[in-house]
Amino acid sequence: MAVTALYSAHYRSLVRLAVLLVRDMATAEEVVQDAFVAIHGAWRRLRDPDKALAYLRQSVVNRSRSVLRHRAVVEKYAPKGLPDAPSAEHGAIGELERGAVIEALRNLPTRQREALVLRYYGDLSEAEIAHAMGISKGAVKSHTARGMAALRNVLEQSS
Repeated sequence: MAVTALYSAHYRSLVRLAVLLVRDMATAEEVVQDAFVAIHGAWRRLRDPDKALAYLRQSVVNRSRSVLRHRAVVEKYAPKGLPDAPSAEHGAIGELERGAVIEALRNLPTRQREALVLRYYGDLSEAEIAHAMGISKGAVKSHTARGMAALRNVLEQSS
């Protein structure tokens, strides 16, 4: 089946993409699994099955955005004054965030981070990034340029 072939070929790279966006391995795996479940259910309705990978990428990006929005709401309404205790998630994320580049990437605005991850990690073209993010190619260029400038600035200051 085509979905199984897509899963075998692209699951790991989609999880890595999601980890860079949501900064949590377990959540990233859940996001990607949900995207595969959705494409499996919608397979008959796909107009062009050759674009299934692009659909999956867009689904992963959109689902990652939803996770981040949900986190923001939860954090906003979390009880104040609880002691800060490192969680198991924190330890797992720490393994992923060792480099200065990853740390700088985390502090970028969401759209800039998404554009840079899709461009330099996912090795997607501007057109593919625009499709995955649901924006124009010009906006992709703008987010990428601004993100690179911000990264360069942060990394030069930390050196």
